[in-house]
Amino acid sequence: MSNHDHTPHDHVPESALVLFSGGQDSTTCLAWALERYPYVETVGFAYGQRHAVELTCRPPLRQGIGELFPGRLGTDHVLDLGASLAAIGETALTSQAEIRMTAEGLPSTFVPGRNLVFLTYAAALAYRRGLRRIVTGVCETDYSGYPDCRDDTIKAMQLALNLGLDRRFVVETPLMWRDKAATWALAEKLGGNRLVELIVEGSHSCYLGDHTTHHDWGYGCGTCPACALRAAGWKKWKGLA
Repeated sequence: MSNHDHTPHDHVPESALVLFSGGQDSTTCLAWALERYPYVETVGFAYGQRHAVELTCRPPLRQGIGELFPGRLGTDHVLDLGASLAAIGETALTSQAEIRMTAEGLPSTFVPGRNLVFLTYAAALAYRRGLRRIVTGVCETDYSGYPDCRDDTIKAMQLALNLGLDRRFVVETPLMWRDKAATWALAEKLGGNRLVELIVEGSHSCYLGDHTTHHDWGYGCGTCPACALRAAGWKKWKGLA
C-alpha cells in the first residue's frame, strides 16, 4: 500500500485507476495516466497465473515510476481471485499446458472472460474509491487474437459498467491502436530513457514466468507469444528489424 491511503472523492475530480499487472503494457499505461491525472491508484490481480512472478515485479516498478511522476501515485490494491479463473477451463496461462493454437483459432493462453472479470472488479473498486477513469493496457493492434482485448468489447463493457453501477466511468485504452514498437516509443516519450530502462529491467511479460533469462528487451524465455511480441517490437523500435 502507498502512504496515500485515502479516497480522493471530491478534492480530485480527475482521478484514475490503472490495471497494473507488472508487465510492459500496464507499466506504460501507468506512466500515461500519471502524466495526465493528479491522482492515480493501481490494481493487480492474483488469479493462479502461471507467470505469478509479475506480482513480485509490481512494487519496485511502482516505486520507480512514482519517482518519475512525484506526488501523483496513490494506493495500490492487489485482489486475490483465487483459482476461479483457472477453474473455468484449463489454459496455458493458468496451468502447465502447452502453448498452442486451439480448435477455436485462439491461443491456449486465452483465459475466458479474464479481462471482463478484471474490469468488473476494477470498476467496483473504482466505485468505492471515488475514481472515475479506469485505464487498461488491452490492445487490438498487436495482440494474440484475444476477443476481450478488442475495442468493441471494451466499449460494450464501459456501457455495461456505467449502467450496472450507475456511474459515468470512462474506460481508457491508450495502447488500443499501438503496436509494440509504438508502445516502446510511447514509454520513451513519457519518461525518457529512465522509464524505458525501468520497463526493460523491472517489468515481466513472459507467459512461462521466466524472469532469469535477460535480453536487450527485458527478461523472458524468448519463445512464448508474449516474449515474441515484446522482442519484435523492441527490434522494430530500435530499427533492427
